[in-house]
Amino acid sequence: MYDVVLLTLGSERDAPGAGCGSDGACCGGATDAAQGREDCETPRVPVLACADALTARGARVETVTARSDAEIDEVLARLDSPPRPDGLTWPDPDAKTRLVVAIAGDAQLRAVLRRLVRRYAPPPSRRPADLAGNRTVPDLPPVGVLPLDPARSTAHHDLAAQLGLPRDPAAVAAAVLDGTPRRLDLLRNDGGSVTLDGALLGAAAEDGRPLHWRGRVEVDDVVLSNGDDPLLACAIGNAGGYARLDDVALLTTADPTDGLVEVAVAVPVVTRSRLGRRRVRLEVRRTRGRAVSVLPRDDVALPYLDDGVEGQLTRKRSWWTEPGAWAVWTT
Repeated sequence: MYDVVLLTLGSERDAPGAGCGSDGACCGGATDAAQGREDCETPRVPVLACADALTARGARVETVTARSDAEIDEVLARLDSPPRPDGLTWPDPDAKTRLVVAIAGDAQLRAVLRRLVRRYAPPPSRRPADLAGNRTVPDLPPVGVLPLDPARSTAHHDLAAQLGLPRDPAAVAAAVLDGTPRRLDLLRNDGGSVTLDGALLGAAAEDGRPLHWRGRVEVDDVVLSNGDDPLLACAIGNAGGYARLDDVALLTTADPTDGLVEVAVAVPVVTRSRLGRRRVRLEVRRTRGRAVSVLPRDDVALPYLDDGVEGQLTRKRSWWTEPGAWAVWTT
C-alpha cells in the first residue's frame, strides 16, 4: 500500500514575506510558499475527510502544513529516486509515496510545481542523455489535487474544473490510490517561474476599464504586435482559464495536452460609419507555438496575472512549453 502525504500551504498571516508580488520581484523576494498563499485560513474539513478516506483504504497518511520553501522541499524529497551515477536529483517513477496538494486556488498548486521544477531541473551543463530533447525537466511526479472550497473554485473556473478533476475528498482519495496519471504541459519562463493555466497581461483603470499599453509580442516566428499597436490585453494560455476579456474571446483552442501555447492580443481598431461616426472595435490576433516572448515598450511596469498571482513586467519575459512535464492523478 502507499504512503500518502497531504500537503497544505500555511495561511498568508503565517507567512514571512507574504503579500509580496510574484517571481521574487518585491520586498526581498517572496518565497514560492508565500506566493501560493490565499487570504483565508486553510479549511481543514476537506483535508481531514480525504485523510480518512485514504486511511480507510489502507494507506499510511501524513498531513503536512508547509509555511516555507524548505518545508515544501522536505515533502518533495520523499519523491526522489535512489542516487544516480551522475549525481542528479531525480524523481522516482516507481515511488510508493504519493502526494496530494490541498489548494485554495491555482496559485497554491503553482507554488508546489515551482518547487518540483527547481528540485528536478538539471543545470544545462549537466543535462543527462535520458532527458527528452524537447524538455528541460524530467517527468515530474503526479500530484493529487484537493480543492478546499469547491463552490468558490467552480465559480472562478479553476484549473481543477477545467481538467474535470474530482473535487469530493473521497473521490480525490480514490483517484490517488486507484487512478492513472494524466500528463499535462507545463509553461516555464525565464523569470524562474512556471505557469499551469495561463497569464493575462494588461492594465486597468480604477473603474476596471482596460488601459492601452504597447509591447512586442512574438510567438515562435510570428509577430502578433511589433510594439507600435495600442494593446488592451495579451493572453498566454496553456489551458483556458484566461480565455476572455469581458465579452471578447481571446483564446479559442488552448489545450494543456497538445504541446503548444496559444497566445492572443486584443487591439482596438478605430473605424467610421457611413455617417462619419467614430467606432472602436476590438481586433483579436491569435496564434499557437512552442514559445512566446513579451517585451513591454512603455516606461511603466506592465501588470499581469499568472495563475492568479499578480506581478509586474518591466523587461522582456519569455515562456516556453514543456510537453507532458507534470501530471495529476485522475480516475
